Amino acid sequence: MNLKELLKVADKIVFAQTGQHLDDLEEAVLRGTLQHETYKQIAKDFDCSESNVRNTGSKLWQIFSEELGEDISKSNFRSAMERLQNSILFNFAQNVSGSLNICGESRHPPDIPDPISLQENLSNFKSFETPHQDLSEMPDLGGFYGRIYELETLKTWIIKEQCRLIAITGISGIGKTALGVQLVQQIKDEFEFVIWCNFDPSRTLAEFQMNLISFFSQSQQRDLSVSVPKALTLIKYLQQYRCLVVLDNIHNLFRSGDLAGKYQPQYEDYQTFFKQIKELSHQSCLLLMGWEQPRIVTEVKSKNSVIHSLQLTGLNLKAAQEILNDYGLTKIDKIETIVKRYQGNPLWLKSIANVLEELGESATKVLLNDPLFLPEEVKESLSQQCDRLSELEKQVMSLLVAENHPVSLVKLLENSKIISADFLNALQSLFRRSLIEKQENYYIILPIIKQYIASLNDL
Repeated sequence: MNLKELLKVADKIVFAQTGQHLDDLEEAVLRGTLQHETYKQIAKDFDCSESNVRNTGSKLWQIFSEELGEDISKSNFRSAMERLQNSILFNFAQNVSGSLNICGESRHPPDIPDPISLQENLSNFKSFETPHQDLSEMPDLGGFYGRIYELETLKTWIIKEQCRLIAITGISGIGKTALGVQLVQQIKDEFEFVIWCNFDPSRTLAEFQMNLISFFSQSQQRDLSVSVPKALTLIKYLQQYRCLVVLDNIHNLFRSGDLAGKYQPQYEDYQTFFKQIKELSHQSCLLLMGWEQPRIVTEVKSKNSVIHSLQLTGLNLKAAQEILNDYGLTKIDKIETIVKRYQGNPLWLKSIANVLEELGESATKVLLNDPLFLPEEVKESLSQQCDRLSELEKQVMSLLVAENHPVSLVKLLENSKIISADFLNALQSLFRRSLIEKQENYYIILPIIKQYIASLNDL
């Protein structure tokens, strides 16, 4: 049994006894104990007093002693957990063969409680070995480019810090879904349950919850080979099991023609659900992806929060070059200028690669001219996002389009007839939509967005 599995089983035991999962200090004590560290070393690593670590350890050993029916201490904790695993696996094997009476006390070593009751308390140990995954809605996107830092950041938040709610946002085509797919492929085995959901505009919260509950309960029933008396509520499943739930296209929850993150009337109850995910203690993670994110995510800025957001920007030159190489475009002139003009956006670069592949690399000269060339695929993706803007946001965008250089907030306000408070809200909403950028104390609209809006005005 490896360290991760031991900690999972320990968490189940603590939850069965106390109704609470391991907190950060408790996990640190158990992790350090399993790695043969002293209380002093654990205290130093966790940056707290040794007495606090000893007190926490003492409480944990009492919990494990009561649950396992033997005297547990720091010195014998690991061996006791390994005996527990052996007992459960032995009992499971006998249950499969059907040839032995697995409920008899003579079937397991002395001082180990009945494995059947332990299986009930630990919510089916077998699920640790065979995680349940429903990735039928997860797209197969082929190549993945760059994003090493972003991947490591997300894995740290999810695996190490056990964040409960994470949002990945960014402009259309920037690679949110591709990053999510790569992330799930790398971490899915860390969870007992993994499910990917593409948000359908007709999917109410009740339908969403019932779909997840059905997935959890059916998987649980297959594990136990018996009927489950009563399905738990969704939050109870998230508390009892380590689950990863991915919800793509989250922007469909929110209104068009309004500021970013404002719910459509039929989806307002999602706000309460996300608040539950944030505030109630559980061991699962909800990963949201889309052009917009719930305001409960944007409101949180604390480094130690259980909620995080990652706003994606363009790929670096090396990753962008890999995209063009995959299209057989290995000798393009002024590649760095092209990548910069199209903001390193994977979708935009693929559209440009299609143009060059079909028309020849001599078309590169056109890409370097003004005005900025917009392939039809790029126009379509931008229209889907820009059509969602409120009238206030459109007015602010018009002001930014009129500027040829980054502009200060003071100057923008001077040139505007919008009430200052409304102007600030619109500016903040545009920033959250990734349609504008801030450079120190100056604001600028993305060149390709500027060209798109200019092309609309020419119609």
